Amino acid sequence: MERTFHMLLYRAFHAQRNYLRPCFGRIGLGAGQPKLLVYLDSHGPCRQKELADYFEIDPAAVSRMMDTLERGGFVVRRRDEASRRGDLVGLTEKGRRAVQAWTEFCAQEEEQMLRGFSPEERQQFAEFLARAYRNLREGKGEEQWES
Repeated sequence: MERTFHMLLYRAFHAQRNYLRPCFGRIGLGAGQPKLLVYLDSHGPCRQKELADYFEIDPAAVSRMMDTLERGGFVVRRRDEASRRGDLVGLTEKGRRAVQAWTEFCAQEEEQMLRGFSPEERQQFAEFLARAYRNLREGKGEEQWES
């Protein structure tokens, strides 16, 4: 099989998910949920729309994940009295513990993934990924399937 960047990224993404999957069950989270908790931990309470915009995912998907996280005791919703524009979602103590466990597991995963990389290579790799992301975001509005 040809080793294109697309295929390499696809394979790396799936290898990462498979590496991280066992942690989901241990901390009681489903796929896609940890990133929401990490965001709330670092940014504080926010609206679901902010999460959807930041992660570039469907607001309805965020709503479903928040419902599940709320039932699981990881997040709590409260009315935003200041703006009256909806609910704010914030972490509970259980949510903060889940973020801590997730962050520790991700640090192990990162060390495994980058084993043998020099500090300079790690920095360069991060810069390449960030640039690739920016390039894709800039090209998103362009016609992609021209004849």
